[in-house]
Amino acid sequence: MNGFVARITKGISNFGTDRLHFNMKAASLSDIKKELLHLDPDKVRELCMRLAKYKVENKELLTYQLFEAHDETAFVANVNDEMDHFFGELNKSNLYLVKKGLRKILRLANKQIRYSGIVTTEIEVRIHFCQRFKKLGIRLEQNTVLFNMYHQQLKKIDTALAKMPEDLQYDYEGAIKQLQ
Repeated sequence: MNGFVARITKGISNFGTDRLHFNMKAASLSDIKKELLHLDPDKVRELCMRLAKYKVENKELLTYQLFEAHDETAFVANVNDEMDHFFGELNKSNLYLVKKGLRKILRLANKQIRYSGIVTTEIEVRIHFCQRFKKLGIRLEQNTVLFNMYHQQLKKIDTALAKMPEDLQYDYEGAIKQLQ
């Protein structure tokens, strides 16, 4: 029996102890980009639909690119409204549930920021998160996790702000001073 078939039959007979692992090495982004240039548009469309079928995040990214990327201000408003909704539903009965809820909201915000990839969107969403966080009235000095979560967002705002031209940085300075 050849080696491959022997490994498969051994893997089937000893399923719990010796599992088979097939590792397919992914191509680099530049290789994928070059290959996409050679495909006809129908094939590219088919590949996009197949990608969207297998992962929710792929579908969400395609939705952003196709339907929301043309109006970034409306996209930011929608993200902020969604965050407001989650802040409204935040269970404030104990600190553990507050932390858990804030992490969920932050995951949502980070995902939307990744989809956009635009610095102004990142700044506006993070500022809105910090403003709503501050409105909760939680004393950050008493909880290290929440303190670190809040100040990490401030650092990310500063990092994103440094990527912008100085005249646009000035527009956000007032909102940022209120957060500190």
